[in-house]
Amino acid sequence: MQRQTAVNLGNLVLSLSDAMDLASPSIIQHQQRTAFVVWEMGKAAKISHERLEKIFIAALLHDIGALSLEEKISLRNFEIENLEDHCIRGELLLNNIPWLRDLSKIISFHHKEWQYWEESIETPIVLASQLLFLADYLERAIKRDQYILHQHEDIVSKIKSLSGSSLHPQVVDLFTQISNSEEFWLDLVSPRLYSILLNEGPFSKREIDFSNIAIISELFRNIIDFRSRFTSTHSSGVAAAASMLARIFGFTDAEVGLMEVTGNLHDIGKLAIPNSILKKPEKLTKEEMAVMKSHPYYTYHVINTIGGLKQVAEWAAYHHEKLDGSGYPFHCTAAELTTGARIMMVADIFTALAEDRPYRKGMSKEELIQIMKQFSDRRLLDTRVVNLLFENYNEVLAYVAEKQAIAREFYEKQFSFIH
Repeated sequence: MQRQTAVNLGNLVLSLSDAMDLASPSIIQHQQRTAFVVWEMGKAAKISHERLEKIFIAALLHDIGALSLEEKISLRNFEIENLEDHCIRGELLLNNIPWLRDLSKIISFHHKEWQYWEESIETPIVLASQLLFLADYLERAIKRDQYILHQHEDIVSKIKSLSGSSLHPQVVDLFTQISNSEEFWLDLVSPRLYSILLNEGPFSKREIDFSNIAIISELFRNIIDFRSRFTSTHSSGVAAAASMLARIFGFTDAEVGLMEVTGNLHDIGKLAIPNSILKKPEKLTKEEMAVMKSHPYYTYHVINTIGGLKQVAEWAAYHHEKLDGSGYPFHCTAAELTTGARIMMVADIFTALAEDRPYRKGMSKEELIQIMKQFSDRRLLDTRVVNLLFENYNEVLAYVAEKQAIAREFYEKQFSFIH
């Protein structure tokens, strides 16, 4: 069954990339627009389809190293002088994914100016990085409160002024070729850009299997969790707890695998939440909690745009629901919550209670069981799943600790010094 779980690669990467730009009107579609410009220039340069696919993915993921909403907004507004940190983090994240590893240098160098390159523009990594440099600069230069055809000539002038310094003249010439038509600019800012890239882009007919879906889910798990030391192992813990409980419950191997992917992606909606809320050491205000309650909503709508992962979308997005309808943000009742969703609800609460947080230490086994029992007794969580957790507590805890230790080691070695 796992072999039958496949999704369109473009659909998957576009949707997950879109999640990184949801949080503010000032950054919506930033990575998609950048990828569109790279794609158009790559076609004009007659780059091979295989190479263009890789550059296109790099463009869709180029800001994965910007781990907070605040940093993303500052980057887009040209407010950060040190552009290296998010490039390094992006490279480290992709280096951890075998089949995306050769894209890491493109992301690492996407702010490197032409005048500092020693290699020829014909060198693939140099050309790819320069294409991404120009595309990213172009998108950031767009004023979102002004009609595109009232500003495109000024943007072209700005880019031409960089020729020979920040940008290689050949790359600027490619841009000049593709930017002569109004269609290019209107497509660039179109609300239909996702659809254009999905249906006409380089991945329109390419599918990937379950193993690669799982790998990409691990990449986004790290993007979600590595925004804070206190959450650096959360999703890996939820994925471990949920997959273990699913296996004990009697799920098939394929379903257990999907449950692990669900755990990896369950908090992807938190990419739309500011770090000032996520990392707040005190209790959230009513207004801040209202913002926090939106993250499962975004989780659902991001994953649900990926054809073939509807079940994952529901399992992931319902992790803050309760059987009596008092959860959020959908207020599902027991009849609407499948066993997979109920397992996710238990796995998320269990993992969160066991973890250290800015405002408290992780709970002991006795404290945790007491709280989980209260949830179960009040019919907020599924008694069957809670009892399964209690009956296999040490086994589940050991598996969670093993998976979290791997995530923690990666974070501490590669990321903690950059925060």
